[in-house]
Amino acid sequence: MIFGPSGWIIFIVAMVLGLVTQGYVKSSYAKNSRQPLPPGLTGAKVARRVLDSNGLSQVSIELVPGNLTDHFDPRVNVLRLSSDVFHGTHVAAAGVAAHEAGHAAQHAVGYVPARIRGTLVPVASLGSQGGPLLVMLGVILGLGSSFSSTLIDLGIVLFAAAVLFQVVTLPVEFDASRRALAALTTTGSVIPGTEGGARQVLTAAALTYVAAALISVLYLLQFLGLRRD
Repeated sequence: MIFGPSGWIIFIVAMVLGLVTQGYVKSSYAKNSRQPLPPGLTGAKVARRVLDSNGLSQVSIELVPGNLTDHFDPRVNVLRLSSDVFHGTHVAAAGVAAHEAGHAAQHAVGYVPARIRGTLVPVASLGSQGGPLLVMLGVILGLGSSFSSTLIDLGIVLFAAAVLFQVVTLPVEFDASRRALAALTTTGSVIPGTEGGARQVLTAAALTYVAAALISVLYLLQFLGLRRD
């Protein structure tokens, strides 16, 4: 890679972490897809219970294509669930649905980390792609010139915004999972004794955010090291 051996090491670590965390998410989801919910409940109905328990009857629930494409859209106050979660009658579906409802609850109360993350979305999207490109362009033009240094500095600033977005995402995701696990119990949405399955699914999903943040921080440190060279 253009950044030498350290770049290859980070790339390999990123690939391994990505494969391991995604594998853990899939295996945890599959395992807990075999644990049933109370009769008559689905992921969509669990989400409705959690939303209503937070006074969010105005938030609608929609079916969205894809696998684990579940998300809450604060722009239109809609919670979107993938087919397996929407129709699922298992603990894994309940965990994911309640987690997304947790994001809706965060939005309703103005949870500060979630608000910060929301303001960072535009620059984070630009920084995650444009930042490394500017750094690489600066390196190609040759370290030491004022123009290349300016490009690298700008790339670092943009990428730092993307890193900040991923770091702020961690408390947002962990808090949504905390709200979800509490709501599953208080709303009677899981059979007593199966809460651990939902916790496992949510923990596995959280690890993907931790891995992504860690890799981004490593790349940022590498970029900063280039600037000092």
